[in-house]
Amino acid sequence: MRSHYCGQLNETLVDQTVTLCGWVHRRRDHGGVIFLDMRDRDGIAQVVVDPDTAEAFANADRARSEYVLRIVGRVRLRPEGTQNPNMPTGMIEVLAKQVEVLNTAATPPFQLDEHGKVGEEVRLKHRYIDLRRPEMIEKLRLRSRISHSVRAFLEGQGFLDIETPILTRATPEGARDYLVPSRTHPGSFFALPQSPQLFKQLLMVSGFDRYYQIAKCFRDEDLRADRQPEFTQIDLEASFVEEEDIMAITEAMVRQLFQEVLEVELPAFPRMPYAEAMSRFGSDKPDLRIPLELTDVDDLMQDVDFKVFSGPANADDGRVAALKVTGGASLSRKEIDDYTRFVGIYGARGLAWIKVNERAKGLEGLQSPIVKFMEGVVEQLLDRVGAEDGDIIFFGADKARIVNEALGALRVRLGEDLDLYTADWAPLWVVDFPMFEEDGSARLQALHHPFTAPSCDAETLKAHPASALSRAYDMVLNGTELGGGSIRIHDQAMQQTVLEVLGIGEEEAREKFGFLLDALQYGAPPHGGLAFGLDRLVMLMSGAKTIREVIAFPKTQSAACLLTEAPGEVSAEQLKELNIRLRQKAKAETAGE
Repeated sequence: MRSHYCGQLNETLVDQTVTLCGWVHRRRDHGGVIFLDMRDRDGIAQVVVDPDTAEAFANADRARSEYVLRIVGRVRLRPEGTQNPNMPTGMIEVLAKQVEVLNTAATPPFQLDEHGKVGEEVRLKHRYIDLRRPEMIEKLRLRSRISHSVRAFLEGQGFLDIETPILTRATPEGARDYLVPSRTHPGSFFALPQSPQLFKQLLMVSGFDRYYQIAKCFRDEDLRADRQPEFTQIDLEASFVEEEDIMAITEAMVRQLFQEVLEVELPAFPRMPYAEAMSRFGSDKPDLRIPLELTDVDDLMQDVDFKVFSGPANADDGRVAALKVTGGASLSRKEIDDYTRFVGIYGARGLAWIKVNERAKGLEGLQSPIVKFMEGVVEQLLDRVGAEDGDIIFFGADKARIVNEALGALRVRLGEDLDLYTADWAPLWVVDFPMFEEDGSARLQALHHPFTAPSCDAETLKAHPASALSRAYDMVLNGTELGGGSIRIHDQAMQQTVLEVLGIGEEEAREKFGFLLDALQYGAPPHGGLAFGLDRLVMLMSGAKTIREVIAFPKTQSAACLLTEAPGEVSAEQLKELNIRLRQKAKAETAGE
């Protein structure tokens, strides 16, 4: 029905007849001549309709915003003074010969160029309208280019695209499963995969050597800007590899991706141990564009007359850390109070601070409600953090986890508020993760998942599980974890040891993933892999604020789809087929009886 997309028109087509199909982006009537801005997925073209073409003019006259039209016309240069060099098609226009109305449209719930004035709920409810916006089209076009580049790279490296099941069984991978009741097996449930983890390991046992998949994954967990219940992974696994092999392959893939799609040459990917990242930045995914670091001052605070500091400084699980902000003494008391409320979100009970106005004057040159309690260590403190006139020092003092989360988040917030970024892109590999972490009840749980290989042998792991390191690695970019992976456990005895440390007995292990334990008996090769969050990658590369902006049909923060009104109720007949009776309905029926 068309010869060209609207955005393809340019000066090389002058005097040629073209056929366009698309939507009316804008209609203007200028003294009897009608101008239509026609829009499709490639861009916008200006169409001029003269009253000389009576039928075409009549159809153009009744056209309104979002009507679907087919235009046949001649391309010509725009008159002098009306050209728009800022628009790809701004040098030409189409003089219409035919205007056909393919469909009318009701008044849209919002104008595409005024979407910022409506709430996200309205846009998600009418997502098919929102997706017509050029910004949204460009984001999804970018997503398609990224997927194509990734596939081409991995195919070139000998990886095979292999699909894994969507209906599987629940396995412990760190989040709640989405469960699907089985009609043919009453009382039993499938689970939607949190990742293809176990199946890709089975593919390695099967001898496929190099696997990849752009896979749908599902996790029933609390949502945030970079998390959805249904998300997409670039998933890969390879056999006969070490950590360096996987890291080299995936780093090369991301470098090529940025070069092809954005024409960006990424800087070096430094390596940083997990412990160093937590100590310096309070995060295992630090944004290295921000030149702020945490400094440990526990030793200086052990004997001060300020129990808020001395208590954590002397506790086994405590930490006292300082965060110096160059030039931060100009922050107002209101701004400091705002930051105090902000760190409270992360469990901090306050935010102590010292402004360095004139260091040469000693205590008189400092402004702070706490400095009087620290007279004996002030100079040492200022030296350690490298404080100079005009700086401010923030403090965190509590359990190490709270200090890390609060000051780590404050560091990022200050970077945004004060525009402290020193680069456009800052990639990083975080390595040497702990094997386990406490789950809040003194029990150990896997920091990544229970199939990650430890860096030590089984005996050492059993003797010192809390200090064991894993063979895991995360790729971080601009403070976002792009992907994480590890070398996997390929030995059945080691896998059983890890499960024992986690308190998973033999019966429970057989029930949950006996099929994997069985497979490890039959010549499982050493293997490892990595999974990237495709949605997060597109979000970063497009400059979007949330992954909802780069997913065609996303869910809300409450895991609902406003467009389809999912999740929704199902009929009593469907529930009966599944042998399910809803508790609330059961109570109501009982009350009615």
